Amino acid sequence: MSDQSSLPRSRHGDSILSRLNTSPQTLSSPAMPSSAIASPPLTVTTPSSIASEDSPLPDFKRPSASAIIDSPNARSKSVTVADGQETYGVLNRHPAVKDGAPVSVEEKVAKLPAFRVGVSEDRNKRCRRTMEDAHSFIYDFAGIRGQGYFAVFDGHAGKHAAEWSGQNFHEYLLDALLTYPDEPIPELLNKTFLVVDSRLTHLAYRSKTHSGCTAVVAFLRMEHDTPTGQSGFTNPTLSPRGLMEGRGEDELEAETSGHSPSRRSSMGAGSSGGIGGAASPSYEQSLRRKMSGRRIREFVRGLTGSHKADDSAVDDDEASDVGRDFETMDPVCETGTRRVLYLGNVGDARAVISRGGKAVRLTYDHKGSDPQEAKRITDAGGFVMNNRVNGVLAVTRSLGDASMKEFVVGSPYTTETVLDDDDEFLIVACDGLWDVCEDQDAVDLVRDVEDPQEASKKLLEHALGNYSTDNLSVMVIRFSRPT
Repeated sequence: MSDQSSLPRSRHGDSILSRLNTSPQTLSSPAMPSSAIASPPLTVTTPSSIASEDSPLPDFKRPSASAIIDSPNARSKSVTVADGQETYGVLNRHPAVKDGAPVSVEEKVAKLPAFRVGVSEDRNKRCRRTMEDAHSFIYDFAGIRGQGYFAVFDGHAGKHAAEWSGQNFHEYLLDALLTYPDEPIPELLNKTFLVVDSRLTHLAYRSKTHSGCTAVVAFLRMEHDTPTGQSGFTNPTLSPRGLMEGRGEDELEAETSGHSPSRRSSMGAGSSGGIGGAASPSYEQSLRRKMSGRRIREFVRGLTGSHKADDSAVDDDEASDVGRDFETMDPVCETGTRRVLYLGNVGDARAVISRGGKAVRLTYDHKGSDPQEAKRITDAGGFVMNNRVNGVLAVTRSLGDASMKEFVVGSPYTTETVLDDDDEFLIVACDGLWDVCEDQDAVDLVRDVEDPQEASKKLLEHALGNYSTDNLSVMVIRFSRPT
């Protein structure tokens, strides 16, 4: 076990509920009864998010653009692999680690990223008509090598809140980091959740939708010592979009939504090509060329019958060079660096870290069965019946759910964990896994699986084999040992 300074610290981000003094270790209690779990309405199968655009499926007819946009399935951006080690902050893109001539173990370790991500998802066709989960991850988040962003959004009452969050939440977090560089990260997470929740509420009233989603957002940050304490690194090429100040939302959503082809270039540091969101003329020209080529390819496939039937993933141009007008910054400091994992969550999606083989929960299940949450709701004028808020919703905190915003708040529970050699991997998953699997069982099941993609698949299959009744999204992040 590490020293006390590396133990997770936690808090709730709102002023209504007093901060919990319970450490994440004590939160690793058995799962709540199934009656307390939020159950989205019966919601077409979602295959693996790792999709090849050029793989023909001759037995299916490609849906039209409008059909994709109107699909009831939440879409996550397709998982791709970069040509080299640089991902340039692109959403859901892995770096390529190519084997070359024989090198020493030390050289091999130096070539590995600070972490590796695996993600698996399944609609669970036995029980669900549609997929309402979304996920996203980013290597070298905010243009700093070794930083990471990982998130799972579990939707209910429709796909809209989860899909929007999967496509946009990282942009708001980045904007918060750039707008308030000196604020503690837990406070920035709290601000980001509240701004995102407010935006979803606005969009719900505008589009007459009432969906919501639970959320787990993790930010792996590189930090260094300063005379006043710990501080992060900032890439000097970054600039804020103004999202935290209420500017640029419509432009961002035009880029990342299904209505705009530029959604395929959503960046972990600015969807507009410049990492801070400022599009350059060369980027715009490049995007027009890509879009023209895209239309030609789709037209040819329409003539030849070579179609892809999956509407659950946002397409990518695999050869896209978007974002290469900035350089990833190496976090170097004479006083040394440390890795800190910050998490924020609302609802009952959960994150569990393996610390020397021991499961440590880093999130808090916000459910109607929780006495403190029930008291907060009744104090606000609501009620809890059958462990559901106003007899309807089983989670007490979420993003969206505009019609119940007076009681179902978007203030997150946050934790801060200094990583050390004992911290092996992180599991981030929706309640479809945790309904049928205890924290420690999940860790034990995949501790010896080095490949995080295989680990995520194993956990998903375990949940299906144990008759989970919900959509399933499982992400495993395996940390590399610091050099």
